[in-house]
Amino acid sequence: MERIIHKEKLTNHSEWNESYYFVFFDKSNNMGGMSRIGFKPNKREGMTFFFLFLADGSAAGYHQEVKLEDFSENLRVGGMSHSWQKDETWKYFFKGRMIFVADPLNMPRVREDPKLILKSEKVSMDLTFNPLNNIYEYSKYMTPESLEIGKKSGDKHWEQIGSVEGKIKIGQVECNISSVLGQRDHTYGVRDWTGVGNWLYYVVWFNESLAINPAAIVTDDGRMSIGGFLFRDGKNIPLRSIHIIQQEYDEKGIYPISSELQIIDDLGEDHNLKAEVGPIIPVPFKDEEGNQSILIQSFGKFELDGIQGGYGTFETLRKVRN
Repeated sequence: MERIIHKEKLTNHSEWNESYYFVFFDKSNNMGGMSRIGFKPNKREGMTFFFLFLADGSAAGYHQEVKLEDFSENLRVGGMSHSWQKDETWKYFFKGRMIFVADPLNMPRVREDPKLILKSEKVSMDLTFNPLNNIYEYSKYMTPESLEIGKKSGDKHWEQIGSVEGKIKIGQVECNISSVLGQRDHTYGVRDWTGVGNWLYYVVWFNESLAINPAAIVTDDGRMSIGGFLFRDGKNIPLRSIHIIQQEYDEKGIYPISSELQIIDDLGEDHNLKAEVGPIIPVPFKDEEGNQSILIQSFGKFELDGIQGGYGTFETLRKVRN
């Protein structure tokens, strides 16, 4: 397992952060969850979010920001904990009250309009992540141009697929999570949410022997930073190039609808990845100069080289252009 914290890599940039991400989807319960914990030592800030996408189309959300007392391997903010284990498994614990909305699109608006809140309920989560592949680190396989373009999205980026099991309790209803697929990532460096161009980041699973994780940043002049890997039959295969065949958005150009990518891996094999976007939670960002962007959190349905039944996250970051 990679090292958990990298204090010696800390620069004086206010937005330097080290963050940890976890996502899973349970097809039997038609429920998916995603959580991020992030630390900004120069701002003495700790942050977490936790979203649940539920079978009836509704969503639940939790967000907490705290004063960072100490940047350590204790990866905990508020009621959320990402806990690494010496046997290289991970434990994900949550206990707190979450806000539920009927339409996930309304999640960021509940503070200004509390009438959008469907209910508030106690939620607990106790999940174990058992790795299925060797850790993949993006930058090791990226070109110098991709690394240069990607500077504002972090310096190092680790990904790992795993089998997830445990329990989630929503109110009095307990859901058993058994052998579902999930993924974790870990990054450090500057994460400039409004200074980066547009990006896409998909975590896609088909089964325990096939998954793909394409990621790209697209600059205003069309240049791209490309990262990610194909996991097939126990091996991580780096992605060499990504060509966006089609990205369909709503009329405002912010909320994604569908996607089609042409991908060439490090073995020279050509792949076609199609995606349809599910319910969306938008996460807005605004910097001190008034620049705005929207991070889209969603689960989607995927098809790879004609193989159907893929599922996983569909994440995009879009600048808000006046």
